[in-house]
Amino acid sequence: MLSETETQVVMNAPPIQSAFHGKLRTRRNWLAAVIIFLAVAGVLVSGILWRVRAHATVSAETAAMAVPLVNVVSPQRTAPSHDLVLPGNVEPYMTAPIYSRTNGYLKKWYVDIGGRVKKGQLLAEIDTPEVDQQLQQSRSNLATAEANLKLAEITKTRYQGLLQTNAVAQQDVDNAVGTYNANQATVGAMKANVKQLETLQSFEKIYAPFDGIVTVRNVDVGDLINSGSAPGTRTDLFHIAQPGKLRVYVYVPQEYSQAATPGLTAELTLDEFPGRRFQGKLVRTANAINNATRTLQAEVDVDNPTGKLLSGSYAEVHLRLPGLASTHLLPVDTLLFRSEGLQVAVVQDGKVALTKVTPGHDFGNQIEVLSGLNGDESVIQNPPDSVVAGQQVQIAKAAPPTGAGGGQ
Repeated sequence: MLSETETQVVMNAPPIQSAFHGKLRTRRNWLAAVIIFLAVAGVLVSGILWRVRAHATVSAETAAMAVPLVNVVSPQRTAPSHDLVLPGNVEPYMTAPIYSRTNGYLKKWYVDIGGRVKKGQLLAEIDTPEVDQQLQQSRSNLATAEANLKLAEITKTRYQGLLQTNAVAQQDVDNAVGTYNANQATVGAMKANVKQLETLQSFEKIYAPFDGIVTVRNVDVGDLINSGSAPGTRTDLFHIAQPGKLRVYVYVPQEYSQAATPGLTAELTLDEFPGRRFQGKLVRTANAINNATRTLQAEVDVDNPTGKLLSGSYAEVHLRLPGLASTHLLPVDTLLFRSEGLQVAVVQDGKVALTKVTPGHDFGNQIEVLSGLNGDESVIQNPPDSVVAGQQVQIAKAAPPTGAGGGQ
């Protein structure tokens, strides 16, 4: 234990140790404040950096979403071919609707549909009571005019004889001659009228104009028949077609018009004759391009001696055209119809390039492209109408190659 003197000395000593402890506490306070400040600053900086990174990510995603995704397809090259397949309409070589040339009622018909007729064969008879009555009246008028003419001739001869003896005046002779001439003209007019009515009466009988088959019969016994030359509704009595030789009309695209010349070999295929081909020949063309369709009308003649091919049928015509080169096929949904012409949208280095193409044969879901493509392009399917050259796009996937079109 310390003595009282020592205790007093210690208590009266300077406070060195207390000052040391005070400074230590001050340093600790400053250190804590710095740590807190750094922690707050770190939180703020971390939040700012997170927001910057999030904004950059959103901007990148927005920019990526702004670039549209497109599906593309590659053109398929077709092998060179000399066989151009076109739709054709089979028509009879000769066909005619049969009208009446007089008014009346159908008295009787002799040939029904499907019946074979010869030229000049009687088809039907028409009852024409009005024409018969007019003819009878005209003949009576002609008889009256001939009687007047005979009397005028006698008078003229008598007056001319009396003029020799100066028994009559010249004026009376001239009057007699004038009366004779007038009656003569009247007789001529009456004869012409009788002849016209006789001709109309002869139209009571309807005859076949050529050998053929009756394909249509539109009237029956008792039907009112109007003359084919009369105004208003006209009804054709029969249709006659000559099926021994057929005309097949095809429309050749303008691109092939120079190769479609008369004399080329053609073949017909029809669904009702699977595996069979009927031989024909291109005999003539219109020698003019249709402004609406840009096609050349051509006629192919096909012999049909057995009558198996029916007129009005649909057929596919295979034309052997020389010099046809290989082409490309594209789906029709790749085409852009604009005022600049037919175009397709091609992806080049991530951007759209509009290419003008020349169409060929249309196969329905595909179309033939004659020029404008090399075959290695990536063509956009279903391009929007708003697509423009230079627009950035992303290719979603490449569509499989298109199948070959019909007939190629």
